[in-house]
Amino acid sequence: MPPTDFTSMPCPVARSMAVLGERWAILVLREAFYGSTRFDEFERNLGIAPNILSARLKTLVAHGLLARVTPEGGARHVYQLTDKGRDFFPAYVALKAWADRWMTDEKGPLTLLQDRRTGAEIAEPALARADGSAITLDDLRVLPGPGAGRFLRQRFGEAGTVGEPGEARHD
Repeated sequence: MPPTDFTSMPCPVARSMAVLGERWAILVLREAFYGSTRFDEFERNLGIAPNILSARLKTLVAHGLLARVTPEGGARHVYQLTDKGRDFFPAYVALKAWADRWMTDEKGPLTLLQDRRTGAEIAEPALARADGSAITLDDLRVLPGPGAGRFLRQRFGEAGTVGEPGEARHD
C-alpha cells in the first residue's frame, strides 16, 4: 500500500504535516530560529547526513518556509526564514514548552528561550479569551468553516460541540 499523500487532503492540518511531519523538518526550522543560515551550520548543529539535509532544505524552500538567498558580493547562498516560516515560531515555542515539560530528563531543558530586549524567558503562547481567562480543550467547539464540504458540515453541523463520548477532537 503506498503512503498516504497528505498534500492532496482538503484539511490544512494534514497538508501542513506533508511539510512539517517529516522528522527533520521542525529541527531544521529550530536551527533557523536559533540563527543558522548556512548548509554547514545546519549540518553541524543537527548531525544530519548531507543528502537528508539537502532534501529537507529543498522541501522547506519549495513550501515557502525558507528562502535560498545569495548575499550581495556573490558569497555562498544562505537560508533565511520567510514570513511563512516566521509565522511557525509560536507553534515551535508551544511544542518546545510541551517537550520541556514532558520529554526532558531530570537535568531539565537543554535550551532556554530569552527575550533579547527584556531578558525574560519566552513563555509558550497561552490560549486565552479577550478577558485573559484560560481556554482549555474542554472549552472547544468546532464549527464548519467557509471551506468545509458536506462531510464536515454534517459532522459538526452548527452546534459543533466536541468532547462528547465517541466524538473526535480534530479537524
